[in-house]
Amino acid sequence: MGKIFVVGIGPGDKEHMTREAEHAIEESDLIVGYTTYVELLRDIYPEKEFLQTGMKQERERCELCLRQAQEGKTVSLICSGDAGVYGMASLMLEVAGDNSSIPVRIVSGVTAALSGAALLGAPIGNDFCVISLSDYLTPWTVIKKRLLSAAEGDLAIVLYNPSSKNRPDHLKNALNELQKVIGNDRPCGLVRNIGRDGESAWIGSFEELYDQETDMFTTVFIGNSFTRVIDHKLVTPRGYEGNV
Repeated sequence: MGKIFVVGIGPGDKEHMTREAEHAIEESDLIVGYTTYVELLRDIYPEKEFLQTGMKQERERCELCLRQAQEGKTVSLICSGDAGVYGMASLMLEVAGDNSSIPVRIVSGVTAALSGAALLGAPIGNDFCVISLSDYLTPWTVIKKRLLSAAEGDLAIVLYNPSSKNRPDHLKNALNELQKVIGNDRPCGLVRNIGRDGESAWIGSFEELYDQETDMFTTVFIGNSFTRVIDHKLVTPRGYEGNV
């Protein structure tokens, strides 16, 4: 019998991969993943065998890994960022089930909340939350409730999947919800294409965020009430110095 690694490869550049992720991929006979992420690794590991599937074929991808491992292969199921943060870890464990004879090991990676924060400065220096605006697997009513709760709790907020071709207005809808609690002057930022061609960062106000173009490769950061801009960096203080 083989085994399965579920590997978060970070934002895309090899420099952002953990050594554990590199070791898992180097040990693997086969690398399986969504087409976009497979293409990121082909040039880095040209000697490896790759299998890829398209969007919305996550379960099929996991079942493919299980079959290949049952045939004796060591398989890396890859995803961007961290495998356990909107990644493939939970689904792979579900598909493998309680009594699988195939070992499944989760290999952590650098999620966009961390790599993007580093580009902006230190926007998540205190308590923060991560919320995906994709309603593919989570109803919008639940997303809206979480947004309001995060704002009312004065958490710094990181938004994944802010918009796509099929849901171009999701970020604006989310901002409309947050605006009920957050003032228009709240410092915010976003990063695009972290660790890839076209990488960029922007810092501005909550109000200005409405005019920014975003896509699935954009991560949005919304500060808490203590967040400020210091030397063109977005900073959420680690301590509040008795001001709360």
